[in-house]
Amino acid sequence: MGRSPCCEKAHTNKGAWTREEDERLVAHVRAHGEGCWRSLPSAAGLLRCGKSCRLRWINYLRPDLKRGNFSRDEDELIVKLHSLLGNKWSLIAARLPGRTDNEIKNYWNTHIRRKLLGRGIDPVTHRPLTDAATAQMPGPQPGPLHQPAVPTGGGTAAGESVRQAGEDGAAAAGRHLLPLQHPQSERSGDGVQLRQQLPGPQGRHARLQ
Repeated sequence: MGRSPCCEKAHTNKGAWTREEDERLVAHVRAHGEGCWRSLPSAAGLLRCGKSCRLRWINYLRPDLKRGNFSRDEDELIVKLHSLLGNKWSLIAARLPGRTDNEIKNYWNTHIRRKLLGRGIDPVTHRPLTDAATAQMPGPQPGPLHQPAVPTGGGTAAGESVRQAGEDGAAAAGRHLLPLQHPQSERSGDGVQLRQQLPGPQGRHARLQ
C-alpha cells in the first residue's frame, strides 16, 4: 500500500501564494512551530498542500533567510563544497546559514558554473579543461608483437623453383665472363720464348724454350 496523500488535490489552491496566505502561514508557525506539515494547512485555515506550505516557509518566509546577492566569500565556499560534495545541495546549504538548497542550486547553474567555464575549469571535476580533454583522449592502439615470418624455400615447391632460378642465373652470368688471358708470348730469333713467372726463393724468372 502506498502512502496516502497529505491533502485532497481537488480542494487545494495552486499557483502563486497571496499575501493573505503568507500571513496566515507565518502566524501559525510563530504560534505553534513548524510541527507536522501534513496537518498544518487545515489547522492554519489554508487550502494548500502540506508540501507547498513547507516549501513556502523554508524558501521564502523564514525569518533567518538571507536576502540579496551572494558575497564573494559565499561563492568561494560554494565552489569548495561542491568540489567535495557534488550536487548535494541540502548538505551545501547546511553550511551556508540563511541560504536554501534551491537558491544555491539555481545560483550555481546560472552564475558560478559559467564563471568556472570562463576560467577554463570543468565545473564537474573542478580541474582544468585541458587536463580533462587529455584524460579522455584514447591512447595508441598496440600493434602485433611479432612480424609474420617470411617463408623459406626449403622443402617446398616454391623453394625449389627459387633455387633452380638461382643456379640458372649463375650459369648465364658465367657465359658472359671474359676469356682467360694466355701467358705473354715473345718472339726472339727463331723460336718463341714463353716467359712464365715461377715462385722461387729469390723471385727469379725461368725461361722455357
